[in-house]
Amino acid sequence: MAAKKVCESYSKSLIDEVNRWGCMKQTGVSLKYMMEFGSRPSDRNLLISAQFLHKELPIRIARRAIELENLPYGLSEKPAVLKVRDWYLDSFRDVRAFTEIKTTTDEKDFTQMIKAVKVRHNNVVPMMALGVQQLKKDLKQKIVYEDLDEIHQFLDRFYMSRIGIRMLIGQHVELHNPNPPPHCVGYIHTRMSPVEVARNASEDARAICLREYGSAPDINIYGDPSFTFPYVPTHLHLMVFELVKNSLRAVQERFMDSDKVSPPIRIIVADGIEDVTIKVSDEGGGIPRSGLPKIFTYLYSTAKNPLDENSDLGIADNVTMAGYGCGLPISRLYARYFGGDLQIISMEGYGTDAYLHLSRLGDSQEPLP
Repeated sequence: MAAKKVCESYSKSLIDEVNRWGCMKQTGVSLKYMMEFGSRPSDRNLLISAQFLHKELPIRIARRAIELENLPYGLSEKPAVLKVRDWYLDSFRDVRAFTEIKTTTDEKDFTQMIKAVKVRHNNVVPMMALGVQQLKKDLKQKIVYEDLDEIHQFLDRFYMSRIGIRMLIGQHVELHNPNPPPHCVGYIHTRMSPVEVARNASEDARAICLREYGSAPDINIYGDPSFTFPYVPTHLHLMVFELVKNSLRAVQERFMDSDKVSPPIRIIVADGIEDVTIKVSDEGGGIPRSGLPKIFTYLYSTAKNPLDENSDLGIADNVTMAGYGCGLPISRLYARYFGGDLQIISMEGYGTDAYLHLSRLGDSQEPLP
């Protein structure tokens, strides 16, 4: 079913309101602020948090909905992108339709509603990847990736904004947990062990490698397991999982038909004054220098795409080893969201080192697109 043009499915008054809210100023928050504010999830604090979200979410959602309407190269017309746009417009309408939040009951109802908004957007990343794939199919001539700079910049803004929206909603919803895990403030773990998270993420990536190839290189982790700092474990898990998955695939494919034992992947966790740095090192043959600029673009993957034109994205995410072409750029956005970064250094013919820098000061503001 072709998605309708925006004017056919939504009232003019809603579109006008989206345009009005999309011009308003966003308000960023820091990890430190979320942690301090959420450490006392009293009814009053939850009410203040809900009132903030009631005003902030429509601004962020409206900005993305407007951008989704105005993408270059006809990307806005792609069925998958139209679907994503409709999710954003529906979510904007739901949040705006909610009346002023004055009581604890209002706050609880609002929390249920934004929980549903978060679920509605679960498949945005594969759906946008599908839209980009539909675009690549149309641009039959050889794509010069650098020419599609506008699309990369849009996707960077779009995904960074999505990380922020999901963090704000998830954090608020999680503060209602009557039995939070020890040392957790919403999504934030005040004493997170990077070594432990890296171990869990590595095991998950290794399990997928075993499933797809029948074997997997070893992974050695170096660092102090008792060292902890405040961070969001789900974010770190996602980033380390992505890096280790790439390394496993490179090593596995390089040594698949070799008599040599495949060399282990090394993960080193270093605790600095400003940053905690995690290095993922492999001997998977590296990336040619000409390929390095492409690894952070959304239109490039060396693996075949697991998305099928007709794939049903309603099903639970079936994680594959590779192929969406957005694992690395999105991991870098997660790192940058709290003031860190991700760098890849490669030695063609030998292997690749990925450096994941996480800011341990926690007071950098969200980078709002």
